[in-house]
Amino acid sequence: MISVEKSGKTVEEAIESAVLELGVDREKVDVQVLETPSKGFLGFGGKLAKVLVTVKKVDASAVAREFLQKVFDTMQLTVTVEKINKEDHVIFDLRGNDLGVLIGKHGQTLDALQYLTNLAANRDADDRVRIILDVEDYRKRREETLANLALRLADKVKRRGERVSLEPMSPHERKIIHMALQEDHRIVTYSEGDEPFRKVVIALKR
Repeated sequence: MISVEKSGKTVEEAIESAVLELGVDREKVDVQVLETPSKGFLGFGGKLAKVLVTVKKVDASAVAREFLQKVFDTMQLTVTVEKINKEDHVIFDLRGNDLGVLIGKHGQTLDALQYLTNLAANRDADDRVRIILDVEDYRKRREETLANLALRLADKVKRRGERVSLEPMSPHERKIIHMALQEDHRIVTYSEGDEPFRKVVIALKR
């Protein structure tokens, strides 16, 4: 917790001084009034106001949910958000009608939204959290599709002896292909090209 103690002629003046030093917005702090101001007697013995201002602990998950809701409101989408806590990350499973717009081609829109959500959530967070966005189990279905595709293409490579290049994919999706074929001792996989056009190549092991 970051705190600062400040004095001023009024409580509000002391708070403003503390907030200015902390460099945060007023709504992001908790205020404890240590002393209220007094004028004293005949102008003597007066006391300044004294406050202890503490930056609030930021809950990254709560910030993420708030950010997503603003996005959904802007897009005029009604979305139910289920939070699933995992050991090293948090999943926000999004459910509703006509949410394909949130997924985009091969999940590109979903990946972009996930990236922005993580930026917003962790910008001022005390404890960083990795947030995964999913739309009605899309990511699980996509993983299964990619794994099956990898197996089919590996069989094709073994039959024809020619390498196969897949379409450009995100690092996460390329990893799925690599993992699906890592136990096949006749096959080797590697990535080539530059982002965002980097793709997986499946070839016979020499």
